[in-house]
Formats: sequence, C-alpha cells, structure tokens
Amino acid sequence: MQKKLHIKVGDTVKILSGESRGQEGKILVIDKKKDRATVEGVAMLKKHAKPSASNPEGGIIEKEGTVHISNLMVVNKGVASRTGRKANKEGKLVRYSKKSGEEIK
Repeated sequence: MQKKLHIKVGDTVKILSGESRGQEGKILVIDKKKDRATVEGVAMLKKHAKPSASNPEGGIIEKEGTVHISNLMVVNKGVASRTGRKANKEGKLVRYSKKSGEEIK
C-alpha cells in the first residue's frame, strides 16, 4: 500500500531545516521510496559536465537537489501550517490547514 504524504506535487512548501532553511518553492518531484522531494530553486547542486554532443560547451550545471519530506511544511495563502485530513461535505477525505482550518486545494 502507498503511504499518504502531507505534500503533493505542485504544492508550495517552506523549508524547515538545513542549508536552505526559510526558503519557499514549488514541489517538482516526490520520491516516495526515499521520502524525498525536489523543490524548485532550493538545495541547488553544482555538477561538472564534460563537453558532449548535447552540451558542446560542458561546464558547471546547477540543478535542484532533494530535501527530506519531514523538513517541508505546506504553505497555504502565504502561511506555513501543519496539515490534517478530514471528510468534506461529499464524504471525501481532503487536506486542511491546522492553523486556519481551511481546506487545501
């Protein structure tokens, strides 16, 4: 069975710890096996690439690294908050912000 996470691809999240602490960005990819997420513009890595046919210049390429999902908090309407699950009017489980009580889209 797949485990449920408090984050989804496309969510805006705030980084809680590490070198990128306090930064915000959008989630691009989630690796459920390793419990890690790639966040846009956060935890940037530098990779040294040799010249190739696809990249004739070579050089240093910057790309996003991954962040453990325990270090991420969902931002809803500009405020970072813990999330919970509750049934909506149709009986479907939805995520909600524990700080404001509003449903997270």
